[in-house]
Parts: sequence; C-alpha cells; structure tokens
Amino acid sequence: MALLQIAEPGESAAPHQHRLAVGIDLGTTNSLVATVRSGVAAVLNDVHGRSLLPSVVHYAANKTPEVGFGAQAKQAQDPRNTVSSVKRFMGRARREIAHVESLTYDFIDPAEGGGMVKIHTVAGVKSPVEISAEILKSLRMRGEASLGGELVGAVITVPAYFDDAQRQATKDAAQLAGLPVLRLLNEPTAAAIAYGLDNASEGIYAVFDLGGGTFDISILKLSKGVFEVLATGGDSALGGDDFDHRVSCWAIEQAKLKPLSAQDATLLLARSREAKEHLSQHGQAPITVKLCSGEFVDLTLTTEIFCEITRTLVQKTLGPTKKALRDAGLAIADIKGVVMVGGATRMPQVQHAVGEFFKQEPLNNLDPDKVVALGAAIQANLLAGNRVGDDDWLLLDVIPLSLGLETMGGLVEKIIPRNSTIPIAKAQEFTTFKDGQTAMVVHVVQGERELVSDCRSLARFELRGIPPLVAGAARIQVSFQVDADGLLSVSAREQSTGIAARIEVKPSYGLSDSEIAAMLQAGMGHASDDASLRALRESQVDAQRLLEAVQSALQADAALLSNAERGEVDAAIAQLQVVIPQGERRSIDEASVQLSKVTDEFAARRMNQSVSTAFTGKNIEALKI
Repeated sequence: MALLQIAEPGESAAPHQHRLAVGIDLGTTNSLVATVRSGVAAVLNDVHGRSLLPSVVHYAANKTPEVGFGAQAKQAQDPRNTVSSVKRFMGRARREIAHVESLTYDFIDPAEGGGMVKIHTVAGVKSPVEISAEILKSLRMRGEASLGGELVGAVITVPAYFDDAQRQATKDAAQLAGLPVLRLLNEPTAAAIAYGLDNASEGIYAVFDLGGGTFDISILKLSKGVFEVLATGGDSALGGDDFDHRVSCWAIEQAKLKPLSAQDATLLLARSREAKEHLSQHGQAPITVKLCSGEFVDLTLTTEIFCEITRTLVQKTLGPTKKALRDAGLAIADIKGVVMVGGATRMPQVQHAVGEFFKQEPLNNLDPDKVVALGAAIQANLLAGNRVGDDDWLLLDVIPLSLGLETMGGLVEKIIPRNSTIPIAKAQEFTTFKDGQTAMVVHVVQGERELVSDCRSLARFELRGIPPLVAGAARIQVSFQVDADGLLSVSAREQSTGIAARIEVKPSYGLSDSEIAAMLQAGMGHASDDASLRALRESQVDAQRLLEAVQSALQADAALLSNAERGEVDAAIAQLQVVIPQGERRSIDEASVQLSKVTDEFAARRMNQSVSTAFTGKNIEALKI
C-alpha cells in the first residue's frame, strides 16, 4: 500500500507533487541513504533501525548477492567471495590498487591492462561497478520502502579527488542499480552543505574528510546561501583501511606469524580494525584471535604504539592540505573552522594533528559518519524541485584535476585547470603541424603533469576533412565542457569549413554502453527476485505502521476493551513484532491481517465514542444543513 506524502503549506508550490529524492553516501566501509522530510534532512534506517549499511557484498553460487551486515558476517569464512572496500577498485587497474599483494581476492586484469580490474567469484567474474551496483540497489530499496514510492533520483557523493574514470564508474553503477543520478557531489562539499545549513555558518572553512578508503581536503567559502569551493586536494588511495593494514602488519611482526592464508589474513585484519576503533575511546585494545593455522595471537595495542606505527599515514594527509591552502591563496589564519568528516577522523592522532596544523580545535558537533549523506539529501531535495520556504542557495563546486590535450612532443596543453568552478566550458584554437594535413587526432588527458605519459588518457577521436593548407594555416577550435557531475565532453571544429567532431568522454576504465546494456539485460533475469524483495519491504513497512497505529490507539482508549479482548490484541501485536524482522512476507501479511481482525471492533468503538463526544450537548435541529 503506497503511503501519502504529506507536505505543509509553503513546503513546495504543489505539495501533492512532492518528488521523492535521496542523498547517498557510497562509502568505502559503510554507506548511507538520507532524505529531506518536512524540511529536515534525516538518515533512513533499515527495518532493524540501523542507519549504516556495510559496503560489503557476498557472492554465492546460484544465489542473489548478499549485501551489508549479512555479507560482513561471512567475510572471515569466505574471503575470496566477500568483497569489501570496493570503492578503492573503481576505475582502477590492478597495478593502481594499494596493498594489492595483501588482498585475498582473485583479481583479473583485462587484456593489456587497458581496463578496470575485475574479481573472480563463485558467481562469475564481477567488476567493481557491478559490486557497487549491489550496494546502491540495497540503498535504493531502503529509500523506496521508507518513503513509500519510486525515487525520482539521487545525489551520490564521491571523493573530491575522484578522477573522470572513477566518477563515470560510479554513474555506471547507479544506472545498473536502476537509480537515476541527479548529480554526483563531492563528499567534502556535501558535508559543507549540511554543516553550513545546520549551523548558519559563514566564512572560509576547511573540510577534512578521512574515510575508509579515501582522503579529501576542501577549502570552501560559505556566504549568504553561496557554497563556493575554492580548492580541493587529497589522496584517493589513503584512508582508514590503511590504518587497519598497519595494525595487522604490526600484529604479524609481534606474533612472529608465518605467511597467512587468505582466511587468516582477513580474520586478523578484522580484529585489527576492531582494535583501532576501540582505541578511539580507550587507552589500549586487545587483539586476540585463534587462526585456522592453529596459531594464537594475544596482543595489546596501546594508543602510543598505534600513533607510532601510523605516524606516516597521518603526515600523508597534511601534504594535500598544505597544497589546497596554496591553491586557494590562503594562510592558516584565514580558516575560520575545520569540519571533520569520515569515521577515520575519530582517531585521536588525526584529531590532534589537524588541531595542531590549523591551530584550532576541529569542529565535531555533527556525526562524521552521517554528515555527507545529509548534505547530499539536501542537494537532492533541491534538484528534485522540492524547495522549502525561501531556501534558495547556490553551489559552486570545482573540478579536481586539470583537463587538456596532447600537443607536439607528447606535451600537455591544459584547457581547464584544476579547481575551476563547474559547470564550465572553455575553447582554444589549434592548428596543423604538417603541410597538406587533412586530419587531426585529438587526445584528451587528465592530470597535473606536463608530459602525456605522466597523465591519465581519457579519450581519443579524429577530426577529418581539414582543408589541405600549409602547416599552421588551418584553424581548429577545440571546446571542453564539464557538467555539474564533473564529467567531460570535447568537440573540435575547423573554422573555415565548419567540419566538426565530438565525443562524450567515456574513460577506458568505465563500462562501455554495450557492457552496461548486457548487464541490464542480465539483471532482467532477476526481476522477479527484485519484485519479491520490494514486496517484502512494503509488507514490513505497512506492518510497522499498523503496529504503531494500534499501539497509539491503545494508549488513548485501552479502556474500551475487556481484559479478554486486550489479551487477544496484545498476542496479535507480539506475533507481528516477531515476524517483521524474520523477512517472510506471507507470515507478515497473515500476522497483519490477524491484528486488523482483532482490532476491528476496537476501531468501531473508538469511532462511536468520537461521534458521541462530538454531538454531546448539540441540538439536532442546529446540526441540520
């Protein structure tokens, strides 16, 4: 049963047309989905009341992939088929993945290294895009179940330092998950949106975002409804996972362990993560685990040891921070506040290093795990057309890496420099270098280096039909256009003839349209499974609302029931509460019907009582129309 979307007067021009949109924080360790209700951004919980969804997917033969807590529980027993931190693999070849030698997955590099790495599982070969799509699908279904309708779209956050390949891979994953993307939004920018609106802050702020797999630093100016990103920096291969890995290596060294099996390595890494998290609130943490090899680890990790073995990782966050300040033309004294984002910022040594660098205490009054999703939800609500009151603000984001062309000698001619505000369009004229040249290859690259070999190749296309003039006589205008998601299209036009060529840049590490089409076609084979799961979620939502309605009625008018009747109602309530989390739709529907049946007479009595109360003391003639 669909739920009504209630809107107060002034919430939108047509409250009955309120469009359901969400913000999604697709995280390395955990993911969240949030929305705006009655003008307030809130994270959506699952049926168990949990806001976080572990970004873990478990594959089994001939079964639907399991996502979240269930998959996380299988990580130690089946590490090769349980994928976590997949965000680090998005748009990346095997050689670009940090600590790849310590990972338990069976990686497959495409031929000649010309594409994104894939992972072999018992359910077949899976790309990071497909794995991320499973996470996004779970978040989409949570959003639809909570809001009672189909989503018109989502704002999905990405690290500010994600390049074009990683951004395109994220959009591909959303398309595969059946989720329309309203916009890709930089994570630090999303945090600033939530922080600025919640605290009515103005001035220049640094957003220090250290998540499970990536680090971002953004310098933003908040002023009267304008969110302007002045500079960004970071490291897309630095995050909380690296701290876990350092602890695991320390434990192996201290316990003098032999080379570990995949299962033991995963188990020890999980215990290392638990110890790291424990140290956020305590001075020491135990690392106790019996490995499958029979070896036993019993160590105590202290705050002092942890700070020492991770010192270089903390220092690695300060390099990009200094560079972002230089790019923005600012000094430390210009920064009004430092917003901390990401679960890894809970580590005391990170808090201390940031406070020492900026010479002020970091701001921690918003949950670092939720702030990105909340900001994305606010942006999604705005893009969906659900303006609240006089909420009218402008977001000026920037492009994280420079875009340019290859010129003679393998050099890069930058067309759009990094930290340019997006959306943006720029054009530049080029010419031929040979007499009689009638064609030109346009090679689009991304990066800050001067040589093409040191930058990432994004795309190539040809412009043919150039008049055969002497070298340097032809005039070819090349135009770059970057949309609000940070995605690029390039066109070339010969000025005298008007001959043109254009390309939507599809990075080599993204999926081709045919690959996406094939995956979507394959997904249709699971349409019935998805429909069943959606129906289950709807039954759970309806049952929970029925429970709340009956319990509220009992609080107000329980006196209308006899002891025997109250016993029947309580028994029906208890049965429904038991079956809702079990996830069996038939049982939920049967228990809901039973609760409705035993409360029908109760509802009638309440109605009669309301009518009687309304008419008491009134003259029948006065009530006639």
